[in-house]
Amino acid sequence: MEQPSARPAGTTGPDRGRDPWWDNARFVSATLIVILHTMGSIMAQHHALHALHVSTWALRVPAFVILAGVFSSAGPLGPRQLRAVLQSIVVPALLFSVLFSLEAYWLGAEFTLHIAQLPWTLWFLMALFFWRLLLPLVVQLRHPLLVTTVVALAVGYIDEFGMLFAASRTLVYMPLFYLGWRIGQGSLRTWFTSRWSLPLAAAGLVAAGVVGWLWHRDISGAWLSMSDTYRPEDPMSLRWAWLIRLAVLASAAFLVLCFLRLVPRRRLPLLSALGAGGFTIYLLHPLFIMPVREHGLIAKVNTPLEQIGLVLCALTLSMVLGSTLVRRVFQPLIRPPVTGLFARTPVVQRPVTAPWAAPLTPQEQPSAPEPAVAAR
Repeated sequence: MEQPSARPAGTTGPDRGRDPWWDNARFVSATLIVILHTMGSIMAQHHALHALHVSTWALRVPAFVILAGVFSSAGPLGPRQLRAVLQSIVVPALLFSVLFSLEAYWLGAEFTLHIAQLPWTLWFLMALFFWRLLLPLVVQLRHPLLVTTVVALAVGYIDEFGMLFAASRTLVYMPLFYLGWRIGQGSLRTWFTSRWSLPLAAAGLVAAGVVGWLWHRDISGAWLSMSDTYRPEDPMSLRWAWLIRLAVLASAAFLVLCFLRLVPRRRLPLLSALGAGGFTIYLLHPLFIMPVREHGLIAKVNTPLEQIGLVLCALTLSMVLGSTLVRRVFQPLIRPPVTGLFARTPVVQRPVTAPWAAPLTPQEQPSAPEPAVAAR
């Protein structure tokens, strides 16, 4: 998501390397994630912060998943593609996992190296790795969206799929990732260009805000995170818990479409440039929030004015991390130079042969079959 990509099909206007539409959406989504993690430890205590969390949920992780799908390829994973996946996903995930562990140790916790269950936001990288591997298989299905949705609903009944290796989130968010890929291929062009969709999109986001403000205490965080199996205490019991997840996924897809419809397509003076660093914002912000939180500074926020100030601080942090200077400084971590890990030339699979088999002599060569005699 970080590097300039080819423009998805269905976008309009001249191609200048990056489409500002996606950069604008990426910055808004990444900033909302930063705001959530900044206020996460205290939002349950304050009505406005918790309502903001519920109202904007779909514009955070679901939007990021769909945007990742927009720029993903469903083509075969050849040597070049596999190297790109390792350089842009796997190695950064491991590097930041070590950084998070070192920072936690510096803050007083025991040093723990996370591999199977990556900390904080890094689950997204692990899931992105599996989405990229699964996408070429998913697109071969007759009804990809239906199949991935059924799997997302069914996985809630399997205890083995949980936080480890981001297994639950990988399968649950796969329909949204596939939807993003379809958007990148030009689907839903009518929705994004028609006049009638604009007021509908605005109404959708307003409705999300109203629901979040009035009923945010009734919406369980487990429903939104979808990181674990269904719970017996769900209001619809285990038998019908899949209906809640289906409603959450459908709402997320619709609200992200509304969000993308309202995001300006033109290049904005500051927003578009910062949006180019959306992935940098996503990866770096926990490293700056964790010390502030662990030293108790966020816990001191109480009054409405202080809550507004906290949100503005999160916005400022997002803008700083998305700046060109920060992106250049942290480029070795975001996209590490790991070419030395790879062979100089990509390894190509050759037909399997028995190395001990010697070439056949002329006498051992099978004789050509005699021509069949035509029937008289």
